[in-house]
Amino acid sequence: MWNDMFIAGVSYGEKAARTIIVYLALLIMLRIVGKRGLAQLNTFDLVVMLLLSNVVQNAVIGNDNSVSGGVFGAAVLLLTDAVLVRQGARRPWFARLLEGTPTVLAQDGVLNIPAMRRQGISRGDVALAVHTQGGDSIGETELVQLEPSGAVLVRLREGDQFADKADVAALRALLERIEARLPTER
Repeated sequence: MWNDMFIAGVSYGEKAARTIIVYLALLIMLRIVGKRGLAQLNTFDLVVMLLLSNVVQNAVIGNDNSVSGGVFGAAVLLLTDAVLVRQGARRPWFARLLEGTPTVLAQDGVLNIPAMRRQGISRGDVALAVHTQGGDSIGETELVQLEPSGAVLVRLREGDQFADKADVAALRALLERIEARLPTER
């Protein structure tokens, strides 16, 4: 047992190639599945992710159960990810290729049903995102957009937005001007 702990059963070159191939294959499959899978991790998504990690484990490590082989595979995986992320940061076209582009789910209060179907997003999902981000209904939105990360961006129409710090400051200034015009009590 102790003898096999640090002796790799698969060559490091093969392990690096396996790791990179599986990483790229998963990246492609996740892009095909769409952004919906990344939007919210519910119970079903968690089960899929756990099973997926177990399924690809053997493809990455082969017959190698050594500590050094596992650490090497993890290092190759993290290095591959870091290289691709940095390339995406330097080259916008590469980032779009890796991550995709935003998808408009609703504009000016009108749902984009074909885009929602393509992404596997329901009316309820959009309504929940609107409510979570301060709106009462989809009709109040200027834009609802599914980002490549799976996050849903909601931009409410100007009249339907909550007050922000600038609004409060403007109201304070107006109140001070009104109070300045009122006669003072003695």
